[in-house]
Amino acid sequence: MKKREKIILSLIENRRIIKWALIASAILMLIVASAVIFWLNHDNKIETSVDERINITPTQIRQIENIGQWEFLSISDEEMIDTTRRGFFSDAQLVRIYYGTLRLGIDLQKTTPHWLCVEADTLLVATLPPIQLLDYNFIDEAQTKSFIQSGSWNPSDLERLYQKAHKTMLKRCLTQQNIATAKENAELQFTSLLNSMGFKATRIEWQE
Repeated sequence: MKKREKIILSLIENRRIIKWALIASAILMLIVASAVIFWLNHDNKIETSVDERINITPTQIRQIENIGQWEFLSISDEEMIDTTRRGFFSDAQLVRIYYGTLRLGIDLQKTTPHWLCVEADTLLVATLPPIQLLDYNFIDEAQTKSFIQSGSWNPSDLERLYQKAHKTMLKRCLTQQNIATAKENAELQFTSLLNSMGFKATRIEWQE
């Protein structure tokens, strides 16, 4: 009986040894397989890049040009203009108050060829036409008031007074400071327009 027990114990022990040997072999094979896979893929790299090249189409350029006149500064002015006509017995006097609004901006129909171009594939450069007075008929004649009027005045007299008011308003409002303000506003608003169209890297220049 003891001999049989020894044989059974021996068989159990052998099975245990074989089991652990198989487990150890499986672990070793897994380690070897992992090492081989790592070695085969150690030079493989996944790289991502962002294409920052800019492409603006003729249709987009025409859409911007179709804006036409774009106002960037509005200046309201009021001028009192007078004239006197000497007479033999008495003088005739006319004093009128003129109201006007001068609008400074650009006309996108006056852009030069290739005014929108791409530099180094990544920078959109816009060359804008000069700041100008958008409407020369800026005096609101409906609001013109005669402050003092003595004697008779014909249409040609009134036209001369109107032209004097026109020149006075131009001199007072069409200054370098106001033009510079309009240019600054134009650069901000035009950059915002280009950004809204998806162009983030931009530069604004001006026609000579």
